[in-house]
Amino acid sequence: MDEMQNARDACRRCLFREMSDSAYSKYVQNYLDSMLPEDRAADADYEERLGHCKECAYLQNGACRLCGCFVEIRAASVHRHCPDTPARW
Repeated sequence: MDEMQNARDACRRCLFREMSDSAYSKYVQNYLDSMLPEDRAADADYEERLGHCKECAYLQNGACRLCGCFVEIRAASVHRHCPDTPARW
């Protein structure tokens, strides 16, 4: 693949839900749908967390380059936090 193609494929600061053709988009949504309610962050908290991720330079192609997680999954869990120092959420 040439450098121009790589630049087009990289989606800095994108979430999977914004990449409808992503094979991982359905995986992430299925995972979120299967989470127990007590483990799931409130919708407002989830969206706020994703807002912080969208502003972060470590977000690329729906994943955090610090820890390798899918940010939409990490942000959905009440038991998780941002891996940045200091944590953004």
